[in-house]
Amino acid sequence: MPTVQLKRIRRFEGKVVSAKTPKTIVVEVVQTTKHKKYLKIFLQHRRYHVHDPRQMFHEGNTVTFVACRPISRTKRWLVVYNEAQNEKRKTKNFGNYSVPQSGTP
Repeated sequence: MPTVQLKRIRRFEGKVVSAKTPKTIVVEVVQTTKHKKYLKIFLQHRRYHVHDPRQMFHEGNTVTFVACRPISRTKRWLVVYNEAQNEKRKTKNFGNYSVPQSGTP
C-alpha cells in the first residue's frame, strides 16, 4: 500500500512595515536562533512581500500569512483573514472598556 505524505503548510506571523503599494504589504518576521558553536541566542529579521487583496492591513498591524502559488516576481505569500484578528484590530482596550478606533477601515 503506498504511503501518503502530507504537505506542511508554511505559516508565519509578523508585523507590517510597509503598505504603500496596492494589494501588497511588506511584513517583517523576527525569529530567535541559537548559534551552533557559540550557543548565543540572537534575532533574525526577514521581510516578506504578502498579497493583501482586501487592503485591510496597515503599518504596525500584526498579520498571519501562508505560502501560496507565485502571484508576482516577489509575492509568494497570502494573508490569512481571521475574524477575531479583525475585531481585535478595530478596538482598543482600556481596562474594562473597549473603545473603537477612529479613522481605521
